[in-house]
Amino acid sequence: MSEEPAVTQSPRGPRVIEEGEFAGWMNWPHDAFETRAGPFYYRTEDDGQIVCAFRAEQKHMNGGGFMHGGCLMTFADFALFSIAEHHLKDNFAVTLQMGCDFLDPARVGQWMEARGEVTRAGGKTIFVRGTITADGAPVFGFTGIIRKVGKRA
Repeated sequence: MSEEPAVTQSPRGPRVIEEGEFAGWMNWPHDAFETRAGPFYYRTEDDGQIVCAFRAEQKHMNGGGFMHGGCLMTFADFALFSIAEHHLKDNFAVTLQMGCDFLDPARVGQWMEARGEVTRAGGKTIFVRGTITADGAPVFGFTGIIRKVGKRA
């Protein structure tokens, strides 16, 4: 099991990872499932683009030795919210719909990365699309719709 790296936590939202391979990246501390499934990380690049990442471990693999589809889908769901963070502001939200395409297998040790864009955001609904790569090669395409459901306390 992955050890949890040292972090600085904001009372409302993401936390900054302080050490290890993901030092300087952000993580959402309030989602226990994503933390156990990943953990997954994101950061904002100099050009404003959000990039999400994690290192593929044995715990992410299926019986055939390739990354489990559920892991890819969970990472894509994490990416939906990370990519849309600017549009979410101080709102909690849920995934209304997610579509995906499995393009190629991913293996232990690979650098998993998700990038995407908000294609439309208005009112309470945000549309996102993106691609997950393994060591730079596309392995998974996704689209999703997020719905704001209320303000964070």
